[in-house]
Amino acid sequence: MSIEWVNGAIEEIRAWGRSNNVMVDADEVRLLCDYASDYLDVGELADFTPGTFEQLLLDIYPRKVIAPPESAAETVAAARTLVDFLLDSGEIGTKMAARMRAKIDEIAPEMPAALADTSKFGMAKSIFGAMGADLDAGEIEGAGQHGSGDDFLGLPPQRLRGVTADDECACPGCSPLPAVRLAPPEEVARAAREAGLLQDAHGVVAWMLEGGHVPTVRGGLRVRDAARITRELGIAAPKLAWQLAVAIGLTEVSGASLSASGLRPLPSRGDAEVLDLWAGTVAFLIDGPAVEVTGSAEVDRELYTIHDMLYRLQVPMPVAALREHLDETWAGDRPDGDDQDELDAALAALVHCGTVAHVADTVRLTARGLWGMRETFSRMGLPAPVAPDPAEGDAAGLIAGLLGGVPAEQAERDIASWLGRRSAAEAAHELLTAVREQDAVTRGVAVAIVDRLGEDADAAVRPFLSDPELRPHAVHWLASRDLEAPALTPEEVLWLSVDMLALAMPDAEDDPERFAETLAEAGPPAHVIEEMWQVDHPDVAEVLDLLGRHLPDRGVAKAARKAAFKARSRGIH
Repeated sequence: MSIEWVNGAIEEIRAWGRSNNVMVDADEVRLLCDYASDYLDVGELADFTPGTFEQLLLDIYPRKVIAPPESAAETVAAARTLVDFLLDSGEIGTKMAARMRAKIDEIAPEMPAALADTSKFGMAKSIFGAMGADLDAGEIEGAGQHGSGDDFLGLPPQRLRGVTADDECACPGCSPLPAVRLAPPEEVARAAREAGLLQDAHGVVAWMLEGGHVPTVRGGLRVRDAARITRELGIAAPKLAWQLAVAIGLTEVSGASLSASGLRPLPSRGDAEVLDLWAGTVAFLIDGPAVEVTGSAEVDRELYTIHDMLYRLQVPMPVAALREHLDETWAGDRPDGDDQDELDAALAALVHCGTVAHVADTVRLTARGLWGMRETFSRMGLPAPVAPDPAEGDAAGLIAGLLGGVPAEQAERDIASWLGRRSAAEAAHELLTAVREQDAVTRGVAVAIVDRLGEDADAAVRPFLSDPELRPHAVHWLASRDLEAPALTPEEVLWLSVDMLALAMPDAEDDPERFAETLAEAGPPAHVIEEMWQVDHPDVAEVLDLLGRHLPDRGVAKAARKAAFKARSRGIH
C-alpha cells in the first residue's frame, strides 16, 4: 500500500471539506483510496476512473469488507464526495466527473445486494466472519483505518457503531488480543530446545568458532562459509541462522572478529534462559529480517500478519485461506511459478523454525509459537491476557472449553489437570451432574472423561442409574469394570447406540471418509438400524440420515433413510 499518498490525499480532502463546509467521511474515503491503491494499481488521486468505483464497490468491498448491506449508502455517499473533491481540485475534468457520477448512480442500488451475497465473499472474509471476531455483524457499520496501513486476514479495518476516527482504532488487527491458553513453561522450554532454527543458530556459531572462521567486516556470514555450512552441517538457511545468533546474543561480532560468551549447548541451559532465547527468536522472525526466512518473498513480507492472524483465530486455518490472503495482498506482484509448491515450501520452512505446524491442509501456531507471540506482544506493551485454567473451574467450564476446539494436546492437559484436583468420585459426580438434560455431544464429552476413572468412582456413578438419559452410560460404565450393574433393556441398548452415534456427528461432517471407514468396520447391523426409528431420542432422525449418507452397503443405507423418514413421521426430531 502506498500509504504516503493516501495520507496526503486525506489531509487535502479534510481541508477541502472544512473550506467548503462539506461533511467528509474521511474514514470511508480513506478506505476507498486504500483499496484502490492495494488492488487496482491506483497511485494517486488522478488515477481514479469510473471503472475504479465499479470494481471497488461491487467487487472489492463484497469480497473483503465485513459490513451490513445498509452500510452501502454511506460508502456510496463517500464515493460521491470523493468525486466532488476530484473535480474541485482539478484532478479530473467535468466530463470525467459526469461519467463517475453516472457510474456511481448505477452502482448505488446494486451495492447492498452485493454486500449481502455470501457467494461473493473471499475465503478469508468468510472465515473471519464465521469466527465472529468478537464483533456483532449487525453493529459493524463501516471502515476505519488501521494505523499501520496493514489488513488483518486480508480484511479492512472495522468500525463499531458510534466510534469516530478520533477514537481508539477498532480494526481486527488492532482490537484487543484474545485470551489464550499456554502450555506450561517447562513444556515450552523443552519444545524450544528442539526448534530447528534455534538449533541451527547454535550450530553455525559453533562451526565458525571451531574452524577459526571470521565474519565479514560488517558482521555478516561469508558466502563461502555459508556454502560449507550447508554442505557440512545440512543447514538450509545458514545466513538466517547466523543473523538470529547475532540478534539474540549467541555470538558478539566486532569488525571481523567474533566471540561466543553466550554460546552454550541448549540442553545445558535452564528453562528461563531458553525461554528468553526463544522469545528473541520469535520476535526476530516476525520482525522481517533482512535475509529471507522461507524463500518466498510474499510469505516473508506477511510473517507478522500470518502469526498475528493465527494467534487471534486460535483454531487451525485452512491453507487455502492463507493462499487467498497472499493472493489479495500481493495482487499481481508475485513472480511466476507454482504457487502451491512455493507456499508448501514456505510453510515447511516455518515448521522448521518452530512457530507453525502444517497439518494436512491447515496451519496453526505451535504451543511454543503461541507462547512466543504472547511474549512478543507483552514486550510491545500490548495487553495479552492468558485464559484461566479450566482446572480451577467447574465441570461445565471444562466441557465448554473442550468443545471450543482446543488442540488435542491442550485438551489432554486440561483434562489431566482438572482430574488431578479432584477425587475420582468428586470428578464423576461433577461431570455427570453438569450434563443432565444436555445434548448428546455435551453428554458424550462428560461420559468420555468419566470413562477414564477407576472403580473409586463407583459410588458417584450409581445415583445416575435413575436418570433416563445417563442410565445407559452408567450401566455400561459399571459393567465394563465388572461391578454390579443392572441389565439394559433392548430399548436402552438402542437408545445408547443412537446417543453414541449422535456424539460422532460433528466428526462425521468434518471427515466423512474416515467416518465411512469406521462404519464399514463397526457399524450397526441392518436389523438394529431398522428398529432405531422407534427410539425416543431427539437426534434419532439426524443419526439415521447420517447412516443413510455414509454406510457403504447401499441396501443398509437405504434402510437407514427409510427409518429416518419413519422417525420424522412420529414427530421425533
